[in-house]
Amino acid sequence: MATKAMNFKMDEAEIRDMKHVAGIFNMSVTDLIKNAVKEYIAELKSDPFYRLTANVQDASDEEAEEVLTEIEGLSDDDLTIASTKRFTV
Repeated sequence: MATKAMNFKMDEAEIRDMKHVAGIFNMSVTDLIKNAVKEYIAELKSDPFYRLTANVQDASDEEAEEVLTEIEGLSDDDLTIASTKRFTV
């Protein structure tokens, strides 16, 4: 996989904290950040909102807004998976 450099700004205290933690675990700040971002992305992808909207890319702006409005009104109980079925094609 190709890598690409990226710049971002952070509070100096957070940078010092990252350097300190990375040093304790004998790892680079880059690896610390990459691992944290991977973990956070995995957490976001497991969110019901993401799972329900990630594949809705061909909808018009109006359709997307309608779907998102409906999803935002759902409770955690509404978003709980009640049953699953597996189909092999």
